[in-house]
Amino acid sequence: MAEKSPRPPFRADHVGSLLRPPELKDARIKAKRGEITSGALRQVEDKCIREVVAFQESVGLQSITDGEYRRDWWHIDFLRGFDGVETIAGRTFGVQFQGADEQPPLMKVKARIRRTRPSMVDHFKFLKSVTRRTPKFCMPSPAMLHARGDREALRRTYPDLAQFWADLTQAYREEIRDLYQSGCRYLQIDDTTIAMMGDPKVQDTFRKLGDDPKKDTAMYAEAVNQAIRDVPDDMTVCVHTCRGNFMSTWLASGSYDFVAETAFTQLEVDGFFLEYDTDRAGGFEPLRYVPKGKKVVLGLISSKFPALEKKDDLRRRIEAAAKFVPLENLCISPQCGFSSTHHGNKMTVEDQRRKLALALEVAQDVWGTQ
Repeated sequence: MAEKSPRPPFRADHVGSLLRPPELKDARIKAKRGEITSGALRQVEDKCIREVVAFQESVGLQSITDGEYRRDWWHIDFLRGFDGVETIAGRTFGVQFQGADEQPPLMKVKARIRRTRPSMVDHFKFLKSVTRRTPKFCMPSPAMLHARGDREALRRTYPDLAQFWADLTQAYREEIRDLYQSGCRYLQIDDTTIAMMGDPKVQDTFRKLGDDPKKDTAMYAEAVNQAIRDVPDDMTVCVHTCRGNFMSTWLASGSYDFVAETAFTQLEVDGFFLEYDTDRAGGFEPLRYVPKGKKVVLGLISSKFPALEKKDDLRRRIEAAAKFVPLENLCISPQCGFSSTHHGNKMTVEDQRRKLALALEVAQDVWGTQ
């Protein structure tokens, strides 16, 4: 009899964002120009989310997201839902996406952070209403506002950094509380800092800001822990980390060695989604720090490029990872989403389907379940 996973992450899972259809892209452009109302845009979003939910279900996935169809940027849109957060036009993070003309804008803390209204609870409520499978909500790590934020503005607003973290993680706890009350039982925290800190260039960028990259890693892990400290036992929380995902480009290279002991042992989560689709991620040896019983979702399948991985190669890599984490605690997924921003990666919807189906096929072969 095939094994049934009692709770997520599932043997074949995915990170969350999916390619935006042309209809949705066009509607968002028109809404920004003032050519259609926000209500009209919402109607298009609702329609397209119903369709992408049906797409995921038809592929066979158990975890279902809204594809992040209501967002332009995976991290910025959520954080701007809190009072005191805005973006700075024309300014970007110190490390650049390789070969990309456009870069994500820098965030700015302009005033004390407060959650006076939900950020994206309504997004989850709609998702839950249109699927009978496990709806997953994805949110950026609180670390992203510090790592990708303007430090001068942050120091002006928060001379005491501890107060910044207290206010920000309180806002997170309030959002997570309302998500839970709305029925969310599967939460993913997206945090690129864990993987990116393995890159010497990124480390140098943080040192130039006056930081110690090792201490930042511990500080960021504690911020996540404070954000999720009140999560009930029946909510699964996983952290996803990668080295950047924007129009099929990337920000960083380097193994997990630099951060593994701190990140894997200190983060109080149920599992880790880890980028492992290229040599840029290094080997599986850092997985030796993953605490007993925690799940590791191996991001072995590229969401950046259409070439389909070979099942035998994926099975061999799972066997290699199982030397450090027991096979029963491993899962498989693409290394990141297919469209972390509204731009999308350079592949087709059919490529996306084939990649997700491959994860399911390999999971069935290796574990006897999806």
